[in-house]
Amino acid sequence: MNTSTVKLYSLEYAQLRTYAMAALFILGNIALPQLCHLIPDGGRIFLPIYFFTLLGAYKYGWRVGILTAVVSPVLNSLLFGMPSAAVLPAILFKSVILAVAAGWVAGRCKRAALLPITAAVLFSQIAGCAFEWLLTGSFTAAVSDFRLGLAGMVIQIAGCWALIRFVIRK
Repeated sequence: MNTSTVKLYSLEYAQLRTYAMAALFILGNIALPQLCHLIPDGGRIFLPIYFFTLLGAYKYGWRVGILTAVVSPVLNSLLFGMPSAAVLPAILFKSVILAVAAGWVAGRCKRAALLPITAAVLFSQIAGCAFEWLLTGSFTAAVSDFRLGLAGMVIQIAGCWALIRFVIRK
């Protein structure tokens, strides 16, 4: 398949479609973590709160990503207590950085490819680790996503790429 057949967007805040797409991705970011939390340490292993943020930002632009990145962790915390209030700032930071990075990379590359998606995920995780280390003072806590969440990062990257390429191409 030719990557030129995949459409990437950069929706504006003034467009109703921005909020409609963000609402869908927010729902995904509420449902997926609930499924992953059925597995012991599933949230820390699969990092599900970032999946639809990455997908939304890469496919529809950083604005959809930002809305998803901010609203979904806060709603999850309020509704289900996960993420806990103690880790919410770090997760919000990582989510927002992921949304900005994914939107920027997609805008620059203008195609769905594994390398740019990987770059966005790694950038957000590295920046997030640095922020979490500054916030908590604990290097061990800061690198827990890399220690436990590598499978989740791989699933994010491969899943985002596959969904854009083969499911939500238009």
